[in-house]
Amino acid sequence: MTPTILSLPNLNQIATAHRLIQPYIHRTPILTCETLNRMVGAQLFFKCENLQKIGAFKIRGAMNTVLTLTEAEKQRGIGTHSSGNHAQAIAYAGQLQNIQAHIVMPNNSPQVKKDAVQNYGAKVYFCEPTFEARQAKMQEILQKTGAEFVHPYDDYRVITGQATCAKEIYEDLEDLDLLLVPIGGGGLLSGSALATQHFSPHTKVIGAEPALANDAYESLQTGIRHPPKPPVTIADGLRTSLGEKTFEIIRDHVSEIALASEENIIRAMRLIWERMKIIIEPSCAVPLATLLEGNVSNFKGKKIGIILTGGNVDLANLPWLSSLNQQ
Repeated sequence: MTPTILSLPNLNQIATAHRLIQPYIHRTPILTCETLNRMVGAQLFFKCENLQKIGAFKIRGAMNTVLTLTEAEKQRGIGTHSSGNHAQAIAYAGQLQNIQAHIVMPNNSPQVKKDAVQNYGAKVYFCEPTFEARQAKMQEILQKTGAEFVHPYDDYRVITGQATCAKEIYEDLEDLDLLLVPIGGGGLLSGSALATQHFSPHTKVIGAEPALANDAYESLQTGIRHPPKPPVTIADGLRTSLGEKTFEIIRDHVSEIALASEENIIRAMRLIWERMKIIIEPSCAVPLATLLEGNVSNFKGKKIGIILTGGNVDLANLPWLSSLNQQ
């Protein structure tokens, strides 16, 4: 067991986390697409965490956290609240280590994510789709079970695990000008920013956010953490609010946050399905959508990394089949 990470993760802690979790994760590929390059006028490199274990990058942070628990903490179990991918990651990590997982999920989470969490052997508790409802239900479960709470993103153990994704990108690619990362709670973006500082300091890290859930954009603009807006974006993985830890890292190490419309998020998702022949969920499409809209500063002709964060899609509810996207 490695020491618990209680402060801002450093280079050694990120490298240690990467060694620790490697037996339990995939080294995901980086794919390119000439059609998309031509459309945006830049060289794009897609890190395919949609092909990761549990179908999302979240297994990195979850696995790092679970593997650094004490034996006493493991006996009490682990708990979290999540709209889906972090829930799956904690449930899967718990199953691998024979630790009981207690998961609070909004009742409007995609069915594919609900099913996966239950199939991994976690105990699932549903709540109303608000942050307050999540917290209240989680607190109730923690008091009953004594489980160790693993925050979906505002936890240095989780942030350190997520940082390993960018570390792999910089090991596989040289001279990236920009790294675009979707942002919801900020665990992946803050981890990516820290990894960039250590492994590729000349690369600019940019967050990508739905315009209908732009609390991170507003927070970076004002320097004050803003509350989330009502969760109406199609990008269900990005409906959460920034945490205190993630906001501090993003404020200090992220160059900008670019916004994308719902129309272009759906367009970008469909383009990746059709042109790259891979399945991604709406949240993954936000970085490409910001480029399609031209909302990223000085990106033309640049070498750009994009993290495709997950591929857990409700196939019965594809966004381009919705009446919202009828031509």
